[in-house]
Amino acid sequence: MDQPVRGGAAREPSLVRPYSLTSGRTVPAVDIALEALIQPLAEALDLDLGELSNEARSILSLSSNSPSVAEIAVHVGVPVGVARVLVADLVEAGHVRIQATLQEDASDAERRELIERVLSGLRGI
Repeated sequence: MDQPVRGGAAREPSLVRPYSLTSGRTVPAVDIALEALIQPLAEALDLDLGELSNEARSILSLSSNSPSVAEIAVHVGVPVGVARVLVADLVEAGHVRIQATLQEDASDAERRELIERVLSGLRGI
């Protein structure tokens, strides 16, 4: 099977069904917002990556740049729901953490800024 080409070239569709990547799970074990930023934990840097799936390794590799869940979905080439489940699995395993984007008491200005950043990121994709 041909490997996806990096650098903006068109990707070949994956023959792996999304539900097989999550063992049929559609709801993440941890509630994760699409704009939530993902960061690796120090322990993850010493992890033997051979025990992880290709998608999990990709997510862990991407996490060093603190991407959002939506960005991870695009880079890994999976639907956003699948990315949420896979990221939640890595959170539960202690490999990555979720950086909160807003607190409950966030001001309207903070919420507006977040929406503008998300829109800017979506336009960049």
